[in-house]
Amino acid sequence: MNEHSTSHTLWYTKKASQWVEALPIGNGRLGAMVYGGTDQERIDLNEDTLWSGFPRDTNNYDAIRHLNSARELVANGDFRSSEKLIERHMLGPWHESYMPLGSLLIQQFGLSEEENYHRELDLQTGISTTSFMSEGIIYKRETFVSMPDQLVIVGFSCSKGGKLSLGIKLESLLHSAVRSRGNKELILKGTCPSHVEPNYIEDHPSPILYEEGRGIRFEAHLRVFTTGGSCTVNGEGEIEIREADTLYMCLAASTNFSESGKERIVAEKDLSRVCRQKLNEGSVKTYAELRGRHVQDFRSLMGRVNLQLEETESSLLPTNLRLEAVRSGAEDPQFAALYFHYGRYLLMSSSRPGSQPTTLQGIWNRELRPPWGSNWTTNINVQMNYWLAEVCNLSECHEPLLNWIHRLSLEGRRTAEIHYGCRGWTAHHNVDLWLDSSPANGQAVWAFWPMAGAWLCAHLWEHYLYTLDRNYLEETAYPVMKEAALFCLDWLIRDETSGLLITSPSTSPENKFITEEGEPCAVAKASTLDLLLIRQLFQNCIAAADLLEKDYEYSVELQDALSQLFPLQIGGRGQLQEWAEDFAEWEPGHRHLSHLYGLFPGDLIQIERDRELAAACRRSLELRMEHGGGYTGWSCAWNMALWARLQDGENAHHCFTQLLRSSTFANLFDGHPYMVDTRIDYSKDIFQIDGNFGATAAIAEMLLQSHTEAIHLLPALPEQWSTGKVTGLKARGGFIVGMKWSGGKLLLASIVSLNGGVCRIRSKEELSFEDYSRMDVKVLEDGYYSVVFTTEPGQRFDLKAISHG
Repeated sequence: MNEHSTSHTLWYTKKASQWVEALPIGNGRLGAMVYGGTDQERIDLNEDTLWSGFPRDTNNYDAIRHLNSARELVANGDFRSSEKLIERHMLGPWHESYMPLGSLLIQQFGLSEEENYHRELDLQTGISTTSFMSEGIIYKRETFVSMPDQLVIVGFSCSKGGKLSLGIKLESLLHSAVRSRGNKELILKGTCPSHVEPNYIEDHPSPILYEEGRGIRFEAHLRVFTTGGSCTVNGEGEIEIREADTLYMCLAASTNFSESGKERIVAEKDLSRVCRQKLNEGSVKTYAELRGRHVQDFRSLMGRVNLQLEETESSLLPTNLRLEAVRSGAEDPQFAALYFHYGRYLLMSSSRPGSQPTTLQGIWNRELRPPWGSNWTTNINVQMNYWLAEVCNLSECHEPLLNWIHRLSLEGRRTAEIHYGCRGWTAHHNVDLWLDSSPANGQAVWAFWPMAGAWLCAHLWEHYLYTLDRNYLEETAYPVMKEAALFCLDWLIRDETSGLLITSPSTSPENKFITEEGEPCAVAKASTLDLLLIRQLFQNCIAAADLLEKDYEYSVELQDALSQLFPLQIGGRGQLQEWAEDFAEWEPGHRHLSHLYGLFPGDLIQIERDRELAAACRRSLELRMEHGGGYTGWSCAWNMALWARLQDGENAHHCFTQLLRSSTFANLFDGHPYMVDTRIDYSKDIFQIDGNFGATAAIAEMLLQSHTEAIHLLPALPEQWSTGKVTGLKARGGFIVGMKWSGGKLLLASIVSLNGGVCRIRSKEELSFEDYSRMDVKVLEDGYYSVVFTTEPGQRFDLKAISHG
């Protein structure tokens, strides 16, 4: 069987009939969706700074006047009144939405009935290919988005000269116009709305608003390169190519959004010059050179990690039929490897150094009112997008988020002071291109949650743990972490009942409990997520300050606050409580698992050390599943990762199967049920990329964990993946790990130490390498083996499992 086709290629024998069947390509800044048509091809285009809105102050200067009243109501147990007060006086305006750039439409003339149709996406090269035969002539089209050349490129070939005849046009849903420049160039110019209401606001009289001089401007320039034949522009403003021998086209795009210090501005910018420059730079290269530069760049990242599992007959099917077979119960372990590589591919394609972070939909959006604004939801979703970055050896792709967190912290200082009178910085559940850190409009259940800064800072610390880049920690990460912790110090108040430190008002993102009056409510005190995030941030700051040998008094202050934090609670059903009180949940199967943050992605609850709390987390998961929890793709993915941390590979694999069966489109995009409040319409599933990324991270977590002091090999290997191999995964401390296993048992492991230092391994099998005397091997109380040895930078160790009969 062909390894390349089953683990690194999505392929189909039919054209895409809808957007969620099209194939995504991108370079972090530019994105495209390729439908793979024959006589009619459509390629939808995106640019990562194309958003509605304009620079404005969204902070609510009246909010702070009502904070004490909201706290008093919570202290008196009048939770609903506090919630109503918050929604009336302490929220802000709706945030903005990510916009679609437009579409490249290609009509191919002279075709009769097509045969041997094939379209594919090669995850190793980042090239989408469509091929077919018509009247004995083989036609082939390749589409890719080049990072080195910052161009969308479409190349055509056929088996007989003079047979390439096309019509080409550009269009956009935004206010725009298209004109030609010469016979081989089209120019699309347009403007974004000054405001777009979120897609879930129904019956709004003006959901899309244009105001002169306020929206982002954009341009896209398309240039055609041909040999042979003729090229003209017709009366409809379309390029017509007749009987060319060879043909390819390049598209450049730019907007006038700009980062200027602390400010996000709509700049005076010669967009035509920017696009022409990119096209001119690309035009001095041949198509083969452009393609080669792109492939070399793409392989340099994609080739770092490889996962192979067992193939079956189902593995040879086209991807859509393969997915259907898995849904029907067919065994296809290698499908998990394909899904894993696809998640890595999507991150590489939507998040590169210099780009914006990947949004709820990566960089791929077709709608003027996209689902949830297609922006950054910071109460789980944007974080989940990047769980895979470090463990999958893509630290560069983490950079857009890390840099964005720093920029957000600058705006978040104003929100912390204006809304709450606190030092440091904060942000809430939703952020757009303009880095609005204030709470959005709507309901407190999602909008009132000033803990985004604390959660986001975990990514800064994780990047350090994987890279051990001390300069990055000192100059970039720690200052932002320290200020987020300052906000938390000021946000904590003394609980009148227990005398301990709590947060109030407090919510657990998007979940509600039932009050004594039988009403649903989101606002209380000391949600478990609040306490976990603050504990994690304080511990990370203390560790960072200790490493950097600075801020001793500040560390003491954090340690003192830690000792007074309200503790985690185990409820009457054996579950980890989501709130300080053991409330009944309004929706027992809720999709968010916020109170389990300490298990994953945090490291506060460790199964070997914190057995009682780990058991309470397990019970919480069981209760969610008993009530239908984990029904959305991203929630399935979080469930997967949580079960992996509990070292339960079977339940983790069950969640993965559920994700494939209930919320995966034909192009393997993750689906999410359309939802307003708690009303769900499963017939209107929408694309959310966090499920793709979260499941990829969970697969890695099933194979490798390093959140404790040891690297744990195959901690949650399910029976279905009993044989396989993986290379290139990254563990904290800067160790590159490879493994081979069979019959559910580890056979070989390789460790490459990037930074040197002590390497600790935890394994079910005893491991040895050539110089056995250098290893400290122990059998732990739970029957696992602990292997410890010292490494030098760049040193590789090949370890072999020792059979014990």
